[in-house]
Amino acid sequence: MSATQPWLRSILVPLLVGALWSGSASLWAVDLRVEIEGLSGESAANVLAMLSIYQERDAKDLTEARIEALHRHAPAQIRKALEPFGFYRIQIEAHLDPPERADGAWLARYRIDPGEPVRIAQIDYRLTGPGAADPALPRSLPLAVGEVLNHAAYERAKSDLQYAVLSQGYLDYQLTRHRVLVDPQANAAWVELHLDTGPQYRFGPVQFRQDLLDEGLLRRYLRFKEGEIYNPEVLLALQGRLLSSEYYRTVEIIPHKEAADTELRIPIEVVAERNLANKYRVGLGFATDIGPRLTLDYHRRYLNPWGDRLRTELSLAPALSQWEFEYRVPIRDPTRDYVLVRPSSTYYDTAARQGWVYSLQLAHSSQRSHGWRRTFGLDYRDESLSEGLSKQRQIAELAPHVTWSKTVAEDPINTNDGYRIQYSLVGAIQGMISKTSYLSGQVQFKWIKRLDPDYRLITRGNLGATWAKDLQDLPSSRRFYAGGDHSIRGWGFEALGPTDPHTGETLGGRYLAVGSLELERRLSGRWSLAVFTDLGNAFDPDYKQDIAQALGLGLRWASPLGPVRLDLAFALSKHQDEDGGTPARLHIVIGPDL
Repeated sequence: MSATQPWLRSILVPLLVGALWSGSASLWAVDLRVEIEGLSGESAANVLAMLSIYQERDAKDLTEARIEALHRHAPAQIRKALEPFGFYRIQIEAHLDPPERADGAWLARYRIDPGEPVRIAQIDYRLTGPGAADPALPRSLPLAVGEVLNHAAYERAKSDLQYAVLSQGYLDYQLTRHRVLVDPQANAAWVELHLDTGPQYRFGPVQFRQDLLDEGLLRRYLRFKEGEIYNPEVLLALQGRLLSSEYYRTVEIIPHKEAADTELRIPIEVVAERNLANKYRVGLGFATDIGPRLTLDYHRRYLNPWGDRLRTELSLAPALSQWEFEYRVPIRDPTRDYVLVRPSSTYYDTAARQGWVYSLQLAHSSQRSHGWRRTFGLDYRDESLSEGLSKQRQIAELAPHVTWSKTVAEDPINTNDGYRIQYSLVGAIQGMISKTSYLSGQVQFKWIKRLDPDYRLITRGNLGATWAKDLQDLPSSRRFYAGGDHSIRGWGFEALGPTDPHTGETLGGRYLAVGSLELERRLSGRWSLAVFTDLGNAFDPDYKQDIAQALGLGLRWASPLGPVRLDLAFALSKHQDEDGGTPARLHIVIGPDL
């Protein structure tokens, strides 16, 4: 390379140096195995977590010099990792063996004898100050003389004590002494925890600063009264309730401790900024039962100072279309109780029925104890439906109804452990608009259990019974049908049930029993595979009906909106090819688990 080409040298030299460096780095990279002996359980896990030579064993830039440096620091790290478990007299045999072959691995071995753990010799726990005799504060620590010293247990006891005094309004408390003295030679520890409570504060008057809702409604969100013991958790809960109401975009709760009166009552200021009034949603979906679906949803978060709200939704699909309007009025406890007025209209075009159902529902819904929601009211219904090829029937009724429902899950969208259960009763009395009398009850449940990181068990059931003199006394919309994505896969939507012996059309029944069992295994990431069986049917004493059963395989993808399910179900008890179809049916469903 001539001196007249300095620009070429400036390019090639760095490239050559980089190539040599990357090549040498790959040659210098070494393999390393790390072994520890003498420990198990949490202590072993903590040692591995704090042991740098173990954490860096798979590093791509690991060199011999780095291994030797990490090995020198390992004994100190092991001792530090074992101190929280009360081990202070630790014996360590550390060995670092180079590879026996050129392609072999270094071996770092640590034989650990933790020795006898330090035990608590004395606990000095003292409460002083105005709250020293408060029965709501712990009289002792959850530690005992003679037990092994566990620093994590001590820290939990200290945190629990601090939480307890704050929950009882002692905002000015002080930990005047908090320490653990350890004598490794004597294998003994002395725990000292002294707390001065300071004065006890109480809730003062609450002032709302907002321009949206009537103050009388807002005060029904409060769970405390002026003069009660001050508890910061109560204020956090109040903030959560106001935010979850969707009335407000932001909620700030300000306790003015500096303005406390002579009785130590703290004024509370609630500053809230109103949310956007309107919420719109447009959705596209698909389910095998009803086909492609377009959903238009409008939600008005507030209508007036008393918190009334409305929602309307239009859902269009080939087999089932529905329009629903709901006007909701909060009453009593606005987070739990409301009255609703719900007119709706539904159009069916299924194998079992075609036509319109119009309804007007007036109901009261309230959150009950143990997470149950109870809804009861009246439902005026006017239906004009034809069953298969039969003539269209015009039926009107006024039906009282009551429903209890409960959902428990850590995540109702993609659920690991949880269940949903619902009980319902609906009936009509002859002469009160309705031409016949009946009483119908139904139980629906779904249970999901994560067996281990890769397996989920999913089971569901649907049981129903109707007390009516004759099937023809029941409106078509009150009868039970089976078959479809959420019923018995392998058959179409509402394709199963008692059938007309002359036309073969599905009539529906007065009884229902459907069950499903499914085992799901994770394949990779969000993908999983499922095997399932569904069985049951809709029944009626006046018609002969067999139990239908299906077996199938499913593919799942856990999307943010809920699982996307593709199921191939095989009808075992009755092949659909009898009706010109196939013995297998593909089901596609998108939506939350519960």
